[in-house]
Amino acid sequence: MVIYRQLENIEPLEKSVLTIGSFDGLHRGHQEIIKHAVTLAHAKEVKAVVITFDPHPRHVLDAGKKKLPLLISIDKKLDLFEELQIDVVLVIPFTREFSRVTAVEFMEEIVLKYFHPTDIIIGYDHHFGYRRGGSPDFLKQYCSEKGIKVEVIGPVADKGSILSSTRIRELIADGYVRRANFELGWVYGFRAKVVHGAGRGRNLKFPTANFVPVEKNQLLPREGVYFTRGRVVGQQLYGMCNLGVRPTFGEKDFVMEVHFFDSDMNDLYNQEITIEFLERIRDEKKFASQEELIKQLKKDKQYCLKLLTKYA
Repeated sequence: MVIYRQLENIEPLEKSVLTIGSFDGLHRGHQEIIKHAVTLAHAKEVKAVVITFDPHPRHVLDAGKKKLPLLISIDKKLDLFEELQIDVVLVIPFTREFSRVTAVEFMEEIVLKYFHPTDIIIGYDHHFGYRRGGSPDFLKQYCSEKGIKVEVIGPVADKGSILSSTRIRELIADGYVRRANFELGWVYGFRAKVVHGAGRGRNLKFPTANFVPVEKNQLLPREGVYFTRGRVVGQQLYGMCNLGVRPTFGEKDFVMEVHFFDSDMNDLYNQEITIEFLERIRDEKKFASQEELIKQLKKDKQYCLKLLTKYA
């Protein structure tokens, strides 16, 4: 897969099948658009192209407001594009200046100039260009004059609920990570850096690594205990993770910590790891004593090890 981040580096294509979008979360609904574009491109023996944006447009246009929690990093998005067999990706740096580019300018100065699409596949709710002028209706009319076919992909629903980035954010924030993972089509997680903690886990015979997200404004699941999968220096490790304030010890600061089952947890400090949230096990709670907490941690571990057969 070829990735471009600057227009001047693009090698123009004679023909392509192209799609455009922020693809926030790149959930199963977005994947239907990508798969359709790839299938059509293969049938026509041309390149399948995605034009996307980084950072998320809302992070630029909503300056001064609370930032939209990040659902997917650009690196994860690119990995998924490659898995879905996209040939070429243009990542446009989204700035306030770029936000003033009209839909017509975008089509003429980027889409047609560099990619010469025979077909454009777009989601039913996607808009692009200044003041969201590039609606599906605009695109149909514009492309009909250029001899370009446009196909608008409708929403994907499950049990009557339309899959959307907003809905998935709500599921994760409420702790329903298993359902969110189903709707995403991939396991929710993020890159994190291991930092020094209080060392309580080692005293409990459950050594943990404290971590903080690499990305700013990262969406975090609801406080509680989770069955997790970690990727550490090329290794895949399973474990359990606690997000919360550790009330048994009377603490108030929010902490994220993970215990990997098949690791002594040494030499992780300052490492970058990936944490994926497979299932929520229980709420965080205050125990009467350290001994009661240890008993519960042992139960949590046994429960997670039973779940492991579903994922390993």
